[in-house]
Amino acid sequence: MALLFIPLLLTGCSANTQGDGFFHQLVVSPLTHLLEFNAQIFNGNYGLGIILATLLLRFLLLPLMAKQYKSQAEMKQKMETIKPEVAAIQEKLKKATDMAEKSELQQELMKLYQTQGINPLNMGCLPMLIQMPILMGFYLAIKGSAEIATHSFLWYSLGDADIIMTLIAGAVYYLQFKMSMSQMPAEQQGQMKIMGLISPMMIMFISFSAPAALPLYWSTSGLFLIVQNMFLRKKYNPKRVVIPSLQSEPSGKK
Repeated sequence: MALLFIPLLLTGCSANTQGDGFFHQLVVSPLTHLLEFNAQIFNGNYGLGIILATLLLRFLLLPLMAKQYKSQAEMKQKMETIKPEVAAIQEKLKKATDMAEKSELQQELMKLYQTQGINPLNMGCLPMLIQMPILMGFYLAIKGSAEIATHSFLWYSLGDADIIMTLIAGAVYYLQFKMSMSQMPAEQQGQMKIMGLISPMMIMFISFSAPAALPLYWSTSGLFLIVQNMFLRKKYNPKRVVIPSLQSEPSGKK
């Protein structure tokens, strides 16, 4: 849901692309220097500089994303374990007509989740919240850079909006979302289906009027996430995830 506030934040920030405030000094200025340094590595190619900066930032976020992915894998495995009990309670909820009975069944369902340490509403928003200031910093660094504004990369100008890059960014993030959905428990999948459409739509909405350097950042970031999810899916396969809370329970089966 945090992505829904990005257009308002970017609109408010765009009025002052050059400043000496706390956010500018802490985020925008370092990102500006990083983009300029990377461009120098590639003989003044700011497109490659943006790609390299995006990859560096994604690698820095990788440990946090890996921890989140492992938690989701554990939650999915726990949800599969209690699936019959959950289905039975949900069936009773469908048939219940009394509000008191429905409330009691909902409490019973939440208690079942709590006994296994499951929080179905845990969407893992922390990585998204961390990315928001980075995204705003990139936006302001790009808007405030005279070099990027006049630089071309591939077929487009980095300082002007480009419809092709806009569509690419939206398509990449939609594909990335579809891949990540498979790792979520069924309860989360239902809640996140709408977000799967809103996210790429908002990305395209912003990119339509933003410098093409921004959808370039998004496309690179989305492709990295696709590869990252493939790697983490292989590493944290459900059969290989260790769940202490479940393994500690006595069982006659092996």
